Amino acid sequence: MPARRVTLKDVAARAGVSLSTASLVFSGKGPVSEATATKVRAAASALGYAGPDPLAASLRQGRSGTVAVVVEGRLGDAFGDPFAVRVMDGLARALDEIPAGLLLLPRTPGEHERLVAQLGVAAFDAVAFPLCGPRVDPVVDAVAARGIPMIGTGAPDDARVSQLWVDERGASASAARHLADLGHTRVGHVTMNLSATARTRRITPEQVAAADYPDARDRAVGVLDVFPDATMVEAARADVEHGEAAAHLLLDVDPDQRPSAIAAQSDLLAVGVLRVAADLGLSVPEDLSVTGFDGLDLPWLDTELTTLVQDGVAKGHALGAMVAAALTGAPVRREEFPVHLRVGSTTAPPRTT
Repeated sequence: MPARRVTLKDVAARAGVSLSTASLVFSGKGPVSEATATKVRAAASALGYAGPDPLAASLRQGRSGTVAVVVEGRLGDAFGDPFAVRVMDGLARALDEIPAGLLLLPRTPGEHERLVAQLGVAAFDAVAFPLCGPRVDPVVDAVAARGIPMIGTGAPDDARVSQLWVDERGASASAARHLADLGHTRVGHVTMNLSATARTRRITPEQVAAADYPDARDRAVGVLDVFPDATMVEAARADVEHGEAAAHLLLDVDPDQRPSAIAAQSDLLAVGVLRVAADLGLSVPEDLSVTGFDGLDLPWLDTELTTLVQDGVAKGHALGAMVAAALTGAPVRREEFPVHLRVGSTTAPPRTT
């Protein structure tokens, strides 16, 4: 049976002072003699009291000045993704205007219970889901029970979560139509991870439909809308290394089986495809056309990637503005965030033989 939490009342009793005096010592907002303050701190130390319950304090004050931000995977991985960094930058800038701080809560596979427990004791005024995440999330029930607003970018897919929505399917289809208009008929598709426990592998439309992550699912469906027979490979993670592993499954095959174009669900995955194409002696775009998604600034790339552009900083700022509006008590409706195709030098008509 867990030990009872030490309370400020316990500290006051041990120090021989009133509860209000002990409270003033920890808040620093009242005239308390140094001798009394020292006695209260000594009692707190002896009892192992870390400080007032932040949740209780926020309930009394009405606001904590903090927004919880749920990040899928390890923080190191998230901050290694330049698009994720730009979204977080925009979100932080918007919340600076309120002002409000960020409480970053990473979730690795299988850690739903730990995250729910963290949210149960933390003090925060809203929850933001700025990046990829599961369609169904147990966090929503826990947060909704406290009446706290939640804002996402497509996930969790729940009526209690207001959405900054991107037409992932329509955007992905526009890149696929660009390839079709160029004359490509044999197309490969590299998806982001469809779930938290993904591995790099060939996948079927049925596996796409059953995906945990709505953004990866919808981008894949957009490609299938244009190329129903597209060969699809799931990448275990949306980075260059896993883009290379996925590209090998599509390109390191009999030349007669290779696609003439590959649509990747992120720019980093597309860079992985470009590297494998170079290793195999394939010329881009003459032998292989490649498209990405995100519109990252890639000055180290020796070509301009054809990609779907979504401004990460603007997206994060728009999400933060929705959070700020929710904190006023105003109803926050779904907003659409724009994405557009930017044609670069990595797409061209297929080579004729």
